Amino acid sequence: MNVDTWLLYSSAALVVILIPGPLSLLMVSNSLNYGLRRSLPAFLGGVCASICLLSASALGLGALLLASEKLFSALKLIGALYLFYLAWQSWQASRVAGKPARVEEQPVNPGFRSLFWKAFGLGASNPKDILFFAAFLPQFLKADHPLWQQLLVLILTWAVLDFACKLFYGLSAHGAARFLRSGRGQAWFNRGSAALFASAGGASLLSR
Repeated sequence: MNVDTWLLYSSAALVVILIPGPLSLLMVSNSLNYGLRRSLPAFLGGVCASICLLSASALGLGALLLASEKLFSALKLIGALYLFYLAWQSWQASRVAGKPARVEEQPVNPGFRSLFWKAFGLGASNPKDILFFAAFLPQFLKADHPLWQQLLVLILTWAVLDFACKLFYGLSAHGAARFLRSGRGQAWFNRGSAALFASAGGASLLSR
């Protein structure tokens, strides 16, 4: 892959990754609730989900989803239900944040696996991402170059940019951390998160 093609792909990928979505919201929420350092497993989970979707697209899963409407609908339903589950979790968290904290209560910090798989599940639960990658990747592939070498470069580049953008969202959350970490601010943030997750789930069910 020549440098010009790589730069064009990197620029396009960066624009796509920077567009806020449910996974970006989860990164901000984790950073506020657990701190940036403890949220790294979630960042890694989101990046690993993107790598899996890119690899699945390269292996032809995108074409399979296009050919099977039932399979696509089933995966879309699973993704929507997961978004509704995250909405319920955020709403429950807003109710807890709105209550006065007791002295003996200690903040619960999820472990590595919990944060990782929650982000991975959200990132991997949208079949539209597979279809997007199936349409996006071929635009930057050259027929006269080794296919797997090109795919490896594209996937690794996406992974690095994806991790950098998730880290950017986490760092940006600290700008409003003083307000959002207060009981009232955290409650409103979690309510907004619940509404956005539920809206994303509803949009996924209604879309064709």
